[in-house]
Amino acid sequence: MGGAGEGKDGAARRLHAALLNRGEDRLFLTDDQLRQGVELMFFAYKEMVGDADRILDERAYGRAHHRCLHFISRRQGLSVAELLEILGVTKQSLNRVLRQLVEDGLVSSSVGAVDRRQRLLRLTAEGEALVRRLSDAQNARMRRVYLESGPEAVRGFRTVLAGMIDEERREAVLDLVLSGAAPEAGRGEG
Repeated sequence: MGGAGEGKDGAARRLHAALLNRGEDRLFLTDDQLRQGVELMFFAYKEMVGDADRILDERAYGRAHHRCLHFISRRQGLSVAELLEILGVTKQSLNRVLRQLVEDGLVSSSVGAVDRRQRLLRLTAEGEALVRRLSDAQNARMRRVYLESGPEAVRGFRTVLAGMIDEERREAVLDLVLSGAAPEAGRGEG
Protein backbone atom coordinates (compact mmCIF):
# COMPACT_ATOMS: atom_id res chain seq x y z
CA MET A 1 0.00 0.00 0.00
CA GLY A 2 2.44 2.71 1.11
CA GLY A 3 6.14 3.04 1.59
CA ALA A 4 7.83 1.80 4.74
CA GLY A 5 8.74 5.35 5.77
CA GLU A 6 5.34 6.99 5.29
CA GLY A 7 4.53 7.02 9.02
CA LYS A 8 1.28 7.05 10.96
CA ASP A 9 -0.03 10.25 9.32
CA GLY A 10 0.24 8.84 5.80
CA ALA A 11 -1.41 5.58 6.80
CA ALA A 12 -4.19 7.44 8.63
CA ARG A 13 -4.83 9.65 5.57
CA ARG A 14 -5.05 6.57 3.33
CA LEU A 15 -7.45 4.87 5.74
CA HIS A 16 -9.66 7.96 5.98
CA ALA A 17 -9.69 8.33 2.18
CA ALA A 18 -10.67 4.69 1.79
CA LEU A 19 -13.46 5.01 4.37
CA LEU A 20 -14.77 8.26 2.89
CA ASN A 21 -14.84 6.87 -0.64
CA ARG A 22 -16.23 3.43 0.21
CA GLY A 23 -19.23 2.74 -2.00
CA GLU A 24 -19.14 6.01 -3.96
CA ASP A 25 -18.49 4.06 -7.15
CA ARG A 26 -22.15 3.01 -7.07
CA LEU A 27 -24.84 5.23 -8.58
CA PHE A 28 -27.00 4.82 -5.47
CA LEU A 29 -25.68 6.36 -2.26
CA THR A 30 -26.93 5.35 1.16
CA ASP A 31 -28.43 7.83 3.61
CA ASP A 32 -25.32 7.35 5.74
CA GLN A 33 -23.03 8.32 2.85
CA LEU A 34 -25.15 11.40 2.13
CA ARG A 35 -25.12 12.35 5.82
CA GLN A 36 -21.34 12.05 5.84
CA GLY A 37 -21.15 14.39 2.84
CA VAL A 38 -23.39 16.96 4.52
CA GLU A 39 -21.39 16.76 7.76
CA LEU A 40 -18.08 17.06 5.91
CA MET A 41 -19.45 20.16 4.17
CA PHE A 42 -20.39 21.66 7.56
CA PHE A 43 -16.94 21.03 9.03
CA ALA A 44 -15.05 22.11 5.89
CA TYR A 45 -17.03 25.35 5.73
CA LYS A 46 -16.40 25.99 9.44
CA GLU A 47 -12.64 25.58 8.98
CA MET A 48 -12.51 27.58 5.74
CA VAL A 49 -14.38 30.58 7.11
CA GLY A 50 -12.60 30.21 10.45
CA ASP A 51 -9.34 31.21 8.76
CA ALA A 52 -10.92 34.52 7.77
CA ASP A 53 -13.02 34.91 10.93
CA ARG A 54 -9.89 35.17 13.08
CA ILE A 55 -8.69 38.12 10.97
CA LEU A 56 -12.16 39.74 10.85
CA ASP A 57 -12.44 39.49 14.65
CA GLU A 58 -9.53 41.95 14.97
CA ARG A 59 -11.87 44.64 13.58
CA ALA A 60 -15.12 43.26 15.05
CA TYR A 61 -16.28 42.44 11.50
CA GLY A 62 -18.37 39.50 10.44
CA ARG A 63 -18.79 37.37 7.35
CA ALA A 64 -21.05 39.95 5.66
CA HIS A 65 -18.13 42.41 5.75
CA HIS A 66 -15.87 39.74 4.24
CA ARG A 67 -18.28 38.99 1.39
CA CYS A 68 -18.66 42.69 0.56
CA LEU A 69 -14.91 43.27 0.58
CA HIS A 70 -14.28 40.16 -1.50
CA PHE A 71 -16.68 41.04 -4.32
CA ILE A 72 -15.76 44.73 -4.38
CA SER A 73 -12.10 43.67 -4.71
CA ARG A 74 -12.98 41.39 -7.63
CA ARG A 75 -14.56 44.26 -9.53
CA GLN A 76 -13.55 47.77 -8.49
CA GLY A 77 -16.35 50.19 -9.42
CA LEU A 78 -19.07 47.64 -8.70
CA SER A 79 -22.45 49.31 -8.13
CA VAL A 80 -24.41 48.79 -4.94
CA ALA A 81 -27.21 47.26 -7.05
CA GLU A 82 -24.79 44.72 -8.57
CA LEU A 83 -23.43 43.84 -5.13
CA LEU A 84 -26.99 43.38 -3.84
CA GLU A 85 -27.68 40.95 -6.68
CA ILE A 86 -24.47 38.97 -6.09
CA LEU A 87 -24.99 38.66 -2.34
CA GLY A 88 -28.76 38.19 -2.40
CA VAL A 89 -29.26 40.23 0.77
CA THR A 90 -31.61 43.06 1.65
CA LYS A 91 -30.70 46.65 0.89
CA GLN A 92 -30.98 47.47 4.61
CA SER A 93 -28.49 44.81 5.73
CA LEU A 94 -26.04 45.67 2.93
CA ASN A 95 -26.22 49.40 3.70
CA ARG A 96 -25.42 48.79 7.36
CA VAL A 97 -22.28 46.80 6.45
CA LEU A 98 -21.21 49.19 3.66
CA ARG A 99 -21.65 52.23 5.90
CA GLN A 100 -19.24 50.71 8.42
CA LEU A 101 -16.69 49.77 5.74
CA VAL A 102 -16.82 53.32 4.31
CA GLU A 103 -16.58 54.92 7.78
CA ASP A 104 -13.60 52.70 8.61
CA GLY A 105 -11.81 53.78 5.43
CA LEU A 106 -11.80 50.38 3.69
CA VAL A 107 -14.28 51.18 0.91
CA SER A 108 -14.93 54.38 -1.01
CA SER A 109 -18.32 55.16 -2.51
CA SER A 110 -18.77 57.55 -5.42
CA VAL A 111 -21.65 58.68 -7.62
CA GLY A 112 -21.84 57.08 -11.07
CA ALA A 113 -20.65 59.24 -13.98
CA VAL A 114 -23.44 58.10 -16.32
CA ASP A 115 -26.22 57.43 -13.80
CA ARG A 116 -25.99 59.82 -10.84
CA ARG A 117 -28.32 57.52 -8.85
CA GLN A 118 -25.66 54.79 -8.82
CA ARG A 119 -23.19 54.39 -6.00
CA LEU A 120 -19.96 52.82 -7.21
CA LEU A 121 -17.75 50.97 -4.73
CA ARG A 122 -13.97 50.68 -4.64
CA LEU A 123 -11.52 49.39 -2.08
CA THR A 124 -9.07 51.81 -0.55
CA ALA A 125 -5.44 50.79 -0.08
CA GLU A 126 -6.30 49.73 3.48
CA GLY A 127 -9.25 47.69 2.17
CA GLU A 128 -7.03 46.00 -0.41
CA ALA A 129 -4.53 45.09 2.31
CA LEU A 130 -7.27 43.50 4.44
CA VAL A 131 -8.65 41.55 1.47
CA ARG A 132 -5.14 40.29 0.71
CA ARG A 133 -4.76 39.03 4.30
CA LEU A 134 -8.16 37.31 4.19
CA SER A 135 -7.48 35.76 0.77
CA ASP A 136 -3.98 34.62 1.74
CA ALA A 137 -5.36 32.79 4.78
CA GLN A 138 -8.05 30.96 2.82
CA ASN A 139 -5.91 30.39 -0.27
CA ALA A 140 -3.22 28.70 1.81
CA ARG A 141 -5.75 26.10 3.00
CA MET A 142 -7.21 25.63 -0.49
CA ARG A 143 -3.76 25.36 -2.10
CA ARG A 144 -2.62 22.74 0.42
CA VAL A 145 -5.73 20.62 -0.02
CA TYR A 146 -5.76 20.93 -3.82
CA LEU A 147 -2.10 19.87 -4.02
CA GLU A 148 -2.67 16.93 -1.66
CA SER A 149 -5.79 15.81 -3.55
CA GLY A 150 -4.61 16.07 -7.15
CA PRO A 151 -6.23 17.43 -10.31
CA GLU A 152 -8.89 14.73 -10.72
CA ALA A 153 -10.18 15.24 -7.18
CA VAL A 154 -10.14 19.04 -7.63
CA ARG A 155 -12.21 18.74 -10.82
CA GLY A 156 -14.66 16.46 -9.03
CA PHE A 157 -14.87 18.79 -6.04
CA ARG A 158 -15.56 21.81 -8.26
CA THR A 159 -18.20 19.83 -10.16
CA VAL A 160 -19.94 18.90 -6.90
CA LEU A 161 -19.84 22.49 -5.63
CA ALA A 162 -21.22 23.85 -8.91
CA GLY A 163 -23.94 21.21 -8.87
CA MET A 164 -25.07 22.33 -5.41
CA ILE A 165 -25.96 25.80 -6.71
CA ASP A 166 -29.63 26.10 -7.64
CA GLU A 167 -29.99 25.49 -11.36
CA GLU A 168 -31.64 28.85 -12.09
CA ARG A 169 -28.63 30.72 -10.59
CA ARG A 170 -25.87 28.32 -11.60
CA GLU A 171 -24.96 29.91 -14.94
CA ALA A 172 -24.75 33.43 -13.46
CA VAL A 173 -22.70 32.22 -10.50
CA LEU A 174 -20.30 30.25 -12.72
CA ASP A 175 -19.93 33.31 -14.97
CA LEU A 176 -19.04 35.36 -11.89
CA VAL A 177 -16.63 32.80 -10.47
CA LEU A 178 -14.88 31.98 -13.75
CA SER A 179 -14.71 35.46 -15.28
CA GLY A 180 -14.68 37.76 -12.29
CA ALA A 181 -17.60 39.78 -13.69
CA ALA A 182 -20.82 40.44 -11.79
CA PRO A 183 -23.93 38.65 -13.07
CA GLU A 184 -26.00 40.71 -15.50
CA ALA A 185 -29.10 42.32 -14.09
CA GLY A 186 -32.07 40.01 -14.26
CA ARG A 187 -29.99 36.83 -14.65
CA GLY A 188 -29.98 34.20 -11.98
CA GLU A 189 -32.86 35.64 -9.99
CA GLY A 190 -34.95 33.20 -8.11
